[in-house]
Amino acid sequence: MNLFDFTMIMVSFVIGMGIFRTPVNVAANSPTPGVFFGAWITGGLIALCGALTYAEIGSRYPVTGGYYKIFSYAYHPSIAFGVNCIILISNAASLAGVALIGAEYIIKVLIPSSENGQEIQIAIAIFSIVLFYGVNLLGLKMSARTQNVLTIIKISMILLLITPLFFSSDGVNTLHQTTATKVSPTLMEYIKAFGLGLVAVSFTYGGYQQSINFGEEVDNPAKNIPRGIVMGIIIILFLYLGINYAYYKIIGFEQLKTSEGIAAIMASHIFGTAAGNILSVFLFLSVLAYVNVLLMSNPRVMQAMSEEGVLPSAFGKRTIKTNVLLTSLSIFASLCALIVFWAKTFDEILSFTIFLDSFGMVLSAATIFVLRKRTRHLDNTGIYKMKLFPLMPIIFISAYLFVAVSIFIDRPYTALTGLLILFGFIALFFIVKTYSKK
Repeated sequence: MNLFDFTMIMVSFVIGMGIFRTPVNVAANSPTPGVFFGAWITGGLIALCGALTYAEIGSRYPVTGGYYKIFSYAYHPSIAFGVNCIILISNAASLAGVALIGAEYIIKVLIPSSENGQEIQIAIAIFSIVLFYGVNLLGLKMSARTQNVLTIIKISMILLLITPLFFSSDGVNTLHQTTATKVSPTLMEYIKAFGLGLVAVSFTYGGYQQSINFGEEVDNPAKNIPRGIVMGIIIILFLYLGINYAYYKIIGFEQLKTSEGIAAIMASHIFGTAAGNILSVFLFLSVLAYVNVLLMSNPRVMQAMSEEGVLPSAFGKRTIKTNVLLTSLSIFASLCALIVFWAKTFDEILSFTIFLDSFGMVLSAATIFVLRKRTRHLDNTGIYKMKLFPLMPIIFISAYLFVAVSIFIDRPYTALTGLLILFGFIALFFIVKTYSKK
């Protein structure tokens, strides 16, 4: 793929539905607008460090299914199994969270004055999962062109939501309504608020780590990989800062902390209520497409793990008529629905997902230190080699450790659940291996 292809893939990996919901979480945890925007800028710089780290990992060890095989190569198959299992759970939680975001938007169109909002929101999220579970049972395959169209739609929606800045003369009236005197936060409160803000920001910037699988497929990788990553992150940072400034200017900082359906509010402000409802429908359709993509892709990860012998062979079996991974698809869809019932709210899912992701991010980025030693013979052969090593991976690893600690302090039950799941999967690896030998 050329530079443009790789840049667009980077952008499509990152821009999902989070930007239409997570600014509320970041604002709610930020005592001042400075902390709010600082979290978004810092998140972009961390993403750049991480993406360049993964680019070199993918260039040094360009294999299909890189995320599983690199863990196995650098550490141990049990670590690879445990981390990839929690990544599957994290993806299921991400799907559940995005389904709840979509339900949050569509419920305001279908039942604007409902008293049982949370129950209906959960029901709509479950319906989305069940619907596309049925679609995938029919053997439907999503084409690459659909992904490109969805990426363009999402970018267009972000640009559309930024346009009120050019039409609104003085923002929104609520912007300067804060009259209560507030006590200045202490330094520790600022640090805690910044850490919690980074949790939501990390969810919104996530996805670039998948560039690990494209090391050998990029034209002139030594030049185009870093260029594509830098260009992609700059595009994303520009779009994210632009839309967040629009949220801040049009909705108001204090009101943003408690607002629901912020994208629809933005559209309604400049284009009218009908436009807000139309945008909500389009956002819901984008959510359904995201649900479908994850229901298609993650069962194939489980198939790969079964081929490696770390999951039972049933996970790799396909139906005769429709060529569907029935066992893997059913288990993954059930897991998504279970997380919706367990967490019930996007906020709880957000912390759970990012805490699990933190393990994957820290351990996968740390493989660069192992790979640099074991693949020294590849230096000066045209592979991509990042500058400022080891500063970039250290910044990235430290940032995600900081995020994990912030979640542990704020939601210890959620963090402990994630730790138990990780150690449970590592123990399961040895149990399965022992059973297979017998």
